[in-house]
Amino acid sequence: MEYRYGSHTVFKIEYHFVWVTKYRYPVLKGDVALRARELVKQVCEAFEIRILKGVVSKDHVHILVSARPTLAPSEIMRRIKGRTASKLFEEFPALKKRYWGQHFWARGYFCATVGEMTENMIKEYLDHHFEPGTIKGFDIEP
Repeated sequence: MEYRYGSHTVFKIEYHFVWVTKYRYPVLKGDVALRARELVKQVCEAFEIRILKGVVSKDHVHILVSARPTLAPSEIMRRIKGRTASKLFEEFPALKKRYWGQHFWARGYFCATVGEMTENMIKEYLDHHFEPGTIKGFDIEP
C-alpha cells in the first residue's frame, strides 16, 4: 500500500475515470489520440494528479489516478476535459468542422473510487482497537 503525503495529510485516494467523445465519434486515432494522451498527462501533472494507468480508445478515455483529498472528482474532470478540448480544437482544425458546437467531449463521465480496504475490514479493526484511554462510542447503541 503506497500512501502519499501532504503538509498535514497522509492519503491514498484513487479514482477510475472514463469519458467519451461527443456523439461517440471515433476521432481519437493517430495524431489526435497521441496528442490527447499527452494533454491529459500535462493537465494531471500540473495539478499533482498521478496517472497510475490509462488507455485512449477511438471514442473514449480510461484513466486510473491518485489525487489529493482537496481535489473533487468533478474538478479533476472539469480541468482535464476543458483543457484537452480547447487544445485539440486549436491544434487540429478539422475537429472544429466535426464538432461545430465547440464541445469535443460528451457532458458526463464515469467515476469510481478504488480502495484496498473493505467496510468489514475497517469495522473489525475498530472493534479490536484497544488502547489505554480509548473511548468507544460512535455506535448508535451505547
